[in-house]
Amino acid sequence: MRDGINTARLGIPAVSLVTEDFWPQGNFVAQALGMPAFPRVQLPHPLAGTGSAHLRSVAETMVAAIIGGLKND
Repeated sequence: MRDGINTARLGIPAVSLVTEDFWPQGNFVAQALGMPAFPRVQLPHPLAGTGSAHLRSVAETMVAAIIGGLKND
């Protein structure tokens, strides 16, 4: 969240990718940094160690949401 918000503050469109287990923490960070509506996409948890086929599947299902978040930034 912090990296995405800091990037957006530089004028670069950004979307944060946050796994479902860390979504509440992302809400807290976005609120604390004064950007509660910052665009983000919720990913399944865990991703690490789940294999490249699974990562590709997740990426393919999330790409539209990521692009949408960039367009709304």
